[in-house]
Amino acid sequence: MPRYLVERIFPDGLAIPADGEGAKQCLRVVDGNAEHTVTWVHSYVSPDHTKTYCIYDGPSPESIRMAAESNGLPVEHITEVRVLDPYFYH
Repeated sequence: MPRYLVERIFPDGLAIPADGEGAKQCLRVVDGNAEHTVTWVHSYVSPDHTKTYCIYDGPSPESIRMAAESNGLPVEHITEVRVLDPYFYH
């Protein structure tokens, strides 16, 4: 399955509490993604919480967009990516 980098912008900042409620919020996204055959692998969040860079597996950019829309998440850019491991060359 292809892997994608999904860039998102949250002008007011992303607020996911580091507690049970935050875990529930994340699981709702996971469940919503599954309806579109999309898997959230992990995300990176900017220090000011206004941008995220999320790694997703999914069948197509369109499926990533549909999953984001159903979860109420913004999408700025979607880029198909592959892993480049610097230790591969040793």
